Amino acid sequence: MIASSDRIRLSPAAYLEWEAQQPIKYEYLQGEAYAMTGGTLAHNAIALNIATALKTALRGSGCRPFMSDAKVGVTNKGPFFYPDVLVTCDEADRTAKTLVQHPCLIIEVLSPGTEGYDRGEKFKQYRKIESLQEYVVVEAESMGVEIYRLNAAQKWELTPYFLERNGSTESLMVDFVSVDFQCAIAAIYEDIDFPTEPTSP
Repeated sequence: MIASSDRIRLSPAAYLEWEAQQPIKYEYLQGEAYAMTGGTLAHNAIALNIATALKTALRGSGCRPFMSDAKVGVTNKGPFFYPDVLVTCDEADRTAKTLVQHPCLIIEVLSPGTEGYDRGEKFKQYRKIESLQEYVVVEAESMGVEIYRLNAAQKWELTPYFLERNGSTESLMVDFVSVDFQCAIAAIYEDIDFPTEPTSP
């Protein structure tokens, strides 16, 4: 999902009550609610591919994947975001009705207008979630995945997955260590046709 420039100032409690009555979703950061707009079809398809693969892999494990209609609360007072895909394995989230508070994995599919925000301010806020072990950003206009993992020293390490470095789409496996799952990058980009640049005569 993409945040628009429309913003409304509210307290955290007022935001939660107000947003539940709205026909569209709003994220909440630093006292302001931001309207969310739809992404491209490729953006949606990539998120669906990842969520489907996770749903199949995690069946019976106690971990649950969600897509962009699931709201994440960094704290009880915000910020509040709608990641493209998330996974929670926490028992407290199993009985939650409107808010996930203990995700171990958060995935954002990048859009040109929000890439800086997803890599910057949003990741800064996500890092405050104590349960979070991996933050994933996925390219939507080319094939590439970057995973930030919290290591044993409590430092975030980047592991990139790009074809030019790692071979074919079938052999390149993306590791989601937080949920003990490997996925071929080809499955993440299944049915995605990237535009080809015109060749010079």
